[in-house]
Amino acid sequence: MLYIFDLGNVIVDIDFNRVLGVWSDLGRVPLATLQSRFTLGESFQRHERGEISDEDFATQVCDELGLALGFEQFAAGWQAVFVSVRPEVVQLMNRLRARGDRVVILSNTNRLHTEFWPEEFPEVKSAADRIYLSQDMGMRKPEARIYQQVLQEEGVTADQAIFFDDNADNIAAARALGIHSVQVTDANVVPAFFADRV
Repeated sequence: MLYIFDLGNVIVDIDFNRVLGVWSDLGRVPLATLQSRFTLGESFQRHERGEISDEDFATQVCDELGLALGFEQFAAGWQAVFVSVRPEVVQLMNRLRARGDRVVILSNTNRLHTEFWPEEFPEVKSAADRIYLSQDMGMRKPEARIYQQVLQEEGVTADQAIFFDDNADNIAAARALGIHSVQVTDANVVPAFFADRV
């Protein structure tokens, strides 16, 4: 069986309010103002597909938010999104691999984050057989083609895969392709799913 895990809020807790908090402090803009302006819009999606550089993305976001930040300041805030690993999920990933299952990560992400989290959380990287990243693939969830490419490269059919993600749109897209999909609404969902399976 192929197990496909999203990264954020599935294996690692993330919180964009932490990002905005750092930017608020560095840019001297009230947090509430940034919260009211911040959206994961077109520039965010293009960045995740690798269509624009980190520097261009930083400029666009700062313009949208009315922030005057240097690139290093922007990056410091952007990395603050990562809170902590969910160790019970990492343990489950390792147990699945130990019994012969294939375990991969499929993440909508960007260059800045992928230069950070593998070093910050090496146990996550070592728990996966392969890591599929949107910015390397030129596509992002919930686009059907990203799931199809993972299945093709892993050499399995949709009914041989189980997918875990916190985003309802991503789950719906995977289900539409016939992939058994589990929406991770809190930290208990993945351990509960495997309670009588591993």
